[in-house]
Amino acid sequence: MARPRIVIVGAGFAGFTAARELTRLSRGGAEIVLVNPTDYFLYLPLLPEVAAGILEPRRVTVSLQATLPGVRQVLGQVDGFDLDHRRITYRDPEGRAGSLGYHRLVIAAGSVNKLLPVPGVTEYAHGFRGIPEALYLRDHITRQIELAVNAPTEAERRARCTFVVVGAGYTGTEVAAQGVLFTEALAAQREELRGKVRWLLLDTADRLLPSLDERLSVAADEVLRERGVELLLRTSVKEATEDGVHLSTGDFVPTRSLIWCVGVRPDPVVEGTGLPLKSGRVVVDEYLNVPGHPDVYAIGDAAAVPDLTRPGEITGMTAQHATRQGTAVAKNIAASYGQGRRRPYRHHDLGFVVDLGGLDSAANPLGVPLKGLPAKVVTRGYHLLSMPGNRVRVAADWLLDAVLPKQGVQLGLVPGDAVPLDSASPETEKRD
Repeated sequence: MARPRIVIVGAGFAGFTAARELTRLSRGGAEIVLVNPTDYFLYLPLLPEVAAGILEPRRVTVSLQATLPGVRQVLGQVDGFDLDHRRITYRDPEGRAGSLGYHRLVIAAGSVNKLLPVPGVTEYAHGFRGIPEALYLRDHITRQIELAVNAPTEAERRARCTFVVVGAGYTGTEVAAQGVLFTEALAAQREELRGKVRWLLLDTADRLLPSLDERLSVAADEVLRERGVELLLRTSVKEATEDGVHLSTGDFVPTRSLIWCVGVRPDPVVEGTGLPLKSGRVVVDEYLNVPGHPDVYAIGDAAAVPDLTRPGEITGMTAQHATRQGTAVAKNIAASYGQGRRRPYRHHDLGFVVDLGGLDSAANPLGVPLKGLPAKVVTRGYHLLSMPGNRVRVAADWLLDAVLPKQGVQLGLVPGDAVPLDSASPETEKRD
């Protein structure tokens, strides 16, 4: 290898940012290789809007080739690490094996759906971690509304009009908020279904968005209840069946739609590193370096990064941390080659945004609580600034959605068996 080779595993928020920053710092002095199963960076926070038909899927996918000039892109899923010989192995989309040597390795493998030992969930629920899941969900919701019109019994009609979302974190709350608007628009075109659409949002916590400021939780709670979403808190799924779900309260909800947004877990590929793990994440020091392996770094959802703002804890699995860790690891790698000096990772949360569809959002930029239209402006402005591409296209889709009726048609691109819950795409970190 004529130049130092820096290999980055994963192109989520952490890996993408690391590759972009390393390109800027190295100025061609290092070969930067990005290994990822897809040729795009997925802006996960806007995925619920894809499922609701607001944004086209290509709007939230940003080409790696176009946005990371100078970075060598390798399509593949990493399946092995040989840290002693500084080499990784992978399989490309056609199943062919490959390997890469490195001088520095950045593990940014991201996360996958969190699974719980609930009978029937893996058979009858679908997760929400990538474009295939969002496209499938859009088709599935549309199909249930269309099938409900000609259902042979009133019981089946109501079951097809009932949608159960499990998990009231960021994703689950936004999916329910966007979903109820989407289905109401579809049902409004069908006289037989008016007043029959039902959305339920379940969580074992005692409030929505349990990891956020309580004021954001209250704002989201008010919006969802006004739209008729049933919030079942301190409640979980006991069993999922073909005809519906049994709840921990003893109730049975007839439904054909179980949407699993319980959370995420680190990509299991990190278990193959042989490195010490904490909560399934690779243990690193405050410099994002793996102890005992000066040439190996880990960031994002794959890494247990010490939170210097909260001694004794590790950073959350959010895009806010992942993006900043990507920048920090790039600078520390540059320092390992004598460019600058390495610095410990430290970040205080700057606030969060939750898009609730329509003109509603909840946000607390720099700790200032906002809701309604002001929060909507902040939320959409934040997303446009955070996206590394497609800003004009996203803004155009938002404008068209505001002035045109929703289109409820099935594309039939993704069959249900192509998006099983237990093997959802591990392309990204959790949103922030």
